Amino acid sequence: MSCNSNRLKYINQFTGEFGGAFADLGTFLPLVLGLIALNHFSAQGIFIGFGLFALFSAFYYRRPIPVQPMKVIAALVIAQGLTPGMLQASGMMMGGILLLLAYSGAITWMAKQLSPAISIGIQLAIGLQLIWMGAQMMSDTWLIGILAFSALFASRFLPLPYLVMPLVLVLGIVWQYYSGFAPSFTLAASNDWQLGWPSMQEWTSAAGLLVLPQLALTLTNAVIATSAMAKEKFPHDANHHTDRFSPKRLATSSGWANLLLAPFGAAAMCHGAGGLAVQYHFGARTWLAPALFGSSCLLIALCWGEGIASLLSLIPLAVLGSLLAIAGVQLAWSKRFIDGKPFCIFVILSTAAVCLFVNTAAGLAAGMILEVGRRQWHTINDLRS
Repeated sequence: MSCNSNRLKYINQFTGEFGGAFADLGTFLPLVLGLIALNHFSAQGIFIGFGLFALFSAFYYRRPIPVQPMKVIAALVIAQGLTPGMLQASGMMMGGILLLLAYSGAITWMAKQLSPAISIGIQLAIGLQLIWMGAQMMSDTWLIGILAFSALFASRFLPLPYLVMPLVLVLGIVWQYYSGFAPSFTLAASNDWQLGWPSMQEWTSAAGLLVLPQLALTLTNAVIATSAMAKEKFPHDANHHTDRFSPKRLATSSGWANLLLAPFGAAAMCHGAGGLAVQYHFGARTWLAPALFGSSCLLIALCWGEGIASLLSLIPLAVLGSLLAIAGVQLAWSKRFIDGKPFCIFVILSTAAVCLFVNTAAGLAAGMILEVGRRQWHTINDLRS
């Protein structure tokens, strides 16, 4: 009995690391494959960038700290058909800004100004956005999307919960192959590897069109919110002597990755609270998950050709949407909705609402104003008493 129990435990651990390694594909693949299929960017440059960054994160953090595309930059590049030079320029500028904020101490100061309520409000807004994006991706073949989402959501109640995600992915590919539906993506087997340097026009255009809209989301979600979530998930790794998940470390790793890898064709990359939430949900607990993901990216880059391009194009968009929606659910939910004080919940909902209806920077500012008002109110009441 004990032997069977241990065997089940080890199977769960391995499938958890494996499933967690690829649990963030709902965010990763649509943006990455969009850059390759629609903008004809180099698959080798993009996958090598993510592979090296993920392997470094595995070594540096020793935990499943995710590696993702910078969503605003990638989405705008795809939607507006922007050039590889603009993508490279935005990555290098974001890298430089993150390093400046990290080494100057500004990012540490900014993190201290954020109460947990503000951070949860930002996570709630981003989670709801991911759920909405996932629902849109599932809309064309909604039955497949709902079945995949239901299986992933119910997996936590099964004896081998972490085996469900890879199984859903494989079954989705098999269904796509035999269904007769057109592939989700049309990928070229070979794209030239861009090793150029951005022109002055591309630098200036990228600064206004890409960097400024991305900056607030990166600072809040990819740095500050990811830091708070990692400390919650792995409290023993986050003591005050060696704070492995400090905002400074997260900004530094993202900064150097973009500054060094963007010139070689890598997409703009960051960490992300949504990625951490879904990877943890599907069982990732150690460095093995990002190492598996990074190694797979490098293998795809080195072996890129007709076979891999065809296989990736068979992943149903509805299955990717279900993964994205699960990531949104995990990110949006917090126990503060149950045990939080009324004003705390008010700050969370207000911050999330402004993030959704205006933008993340405005939501951050609204939350900070409410928290400053609360502190002033308590100070005045203390003086009166």
